[in-house]
Amino acid sequence: MDIVKIIGIGLVALVIIIILKQYKPEFVIYVELIVGIIILSMSFEGIYAIINLIQSYSNRMAISSKFVVVLLKVTGIAILAEFGTSICKDAGESSIATKIEIGSKIMIITTSIPIISSLLETILRVLP
Repeated sequence: MDIVKIIGIGLVALVIIIILKQYKPEFVIYVELIVGIIILSMSFEGIYAIINLIQSYSNRMAISSKFVVVLLKVTGIAILAEFGTSICKDAGESSIATKIEIGSKIMIITTSIPIISSLLETILRVLP
């Protein structure tokens, strides 16, 4: 099971980080970053499975591909923003983490504009 591997990597990293904090605290951020990238890359197989599932359902239900693309982009932005925010918070830079959160929310809204405009057009067609 991949979750066991992910937890194992996380626990090994935790031990390394605890030891490094005593002797070389400046290297802790590098370990956190490397472990985060490893865990994120291990999750790509699951992400591909989710993308394939969404695409197959969208093909069967005749959902516009632009909506699926927007959904996947928004999900990617949210995952990457959470990763960046967590790294910044772990490094003690909560102000930068906050800026990443704000920027990602703006990017999500900007990316969602096609869906928002389509929804507004539908509402305007329904209203007299």
